[in-house]
Amino acid sequence: MNDSDSDSDSDRDHGQDRYDLLVVGSANADLVVGVERRPAAGETVLGSDLAVHPGGKGGNQAVAAARLGARTALLARVGDDAHGRLLLESQRAAGVETAGVLVGGAPTGVALITVDPSGDNSIVVSPGANACLTPKDIRAAGALFGAARVVSVQLEIPLETVAEVAGAMSPGSRLVLNPSPPAPLPGHVLGACDPLVVNEHEARYMLGESAGSTPQEWARALLALGPRSVVVTLGAVGALVADGRSGDVVPVPSPKVEAVDTTGAGDAFTAALAWRLGLGEDLTEAAAFAVRVGAAAVTRRGAQESFPTADEVPAAAEVAAP
Repeated sequence: MNDSDSDSDSDRDHGQDRYDLLVVGSANADLVVGVERRPAAGETVLGSDLAVHPGGKGGNQAVAAARLGARTALLARVGDDAHGRLLLESQRAAGVETAGVLVGGAPTGVALITVDPSGDNSIVVSPGANACLTPKDIRAAGALFGAARVVSVQLEIPLETVAEVAGAMSPGSRLVLNPSPPAPLPGHVLGACDPLVVNEHEARYMLGESAGSTPQEWARALLALGPRSVVVTLGAVGALVADGRSGDVVPVPSPKVEAVDTTGAGDAFTAALAWRLGLGEDLTEAAAFAVRVGAAAVTRRGAQESFPTADEVPAAAEVAAP
């Protein structure tokens, strides 16, 4: 489909629809090669057979939400190439509405990943078509925004496009933003976040020298920057939620699981959180579900292939110590 086709299809197909979640963000093909060791400058090493997986934070979040049962749409841009077709197929297979996925403008974004025997990886990302998702594309997708209870966005697309998303929110909808990879955010974008979802690295980047030493300090300092609420993810420990309305900072423990691969777990968490907020749960309740989804994701290898269905989300009975 070309840009003009997708714009008109989106307006026609979605005008009367209602989505639990609209994900606006990146879609990449992950090209993965295993190596005995990463090459030094000027050196060539042999690697394993190339594995190609669907990825990108936007694509990951859309698949994670749809697997859980959320009625999900994706607004993204891919190239008119084999990688773009792979990404579209993976979204459709998960049940994601893809009429908002624009095609063309540049080759599909790719992540070139080498992984050594210890599991350490080196990644080079070529944004490709992700960098061509423009504010104009956001403005042309008004029907999608009008149909979404919650909009989730990340920073693997241009910052000006993210800023346009913040301004495109319809009354009564909610913006969930994960600043990954971290970058300075305009005040009006921060003010629209409900919540801002960060890990430790992202929190420290945004706060700089004023970060403090505890997650509770990070959460309160981040609230002072303007978002309506904040969620700090803490890996195996769980998460911390801070609501600017009440001022409460509440720990949310995670189930104890045997972690195999943490790839994509943060995307699974954010997608689950966004979906449950759209269902009307409060922030702490939604985060309690999301940490269980993230815990399920780390028990399997890969990103999208590791995301659980609702039936595979563990119960909350056994949790990690705070």
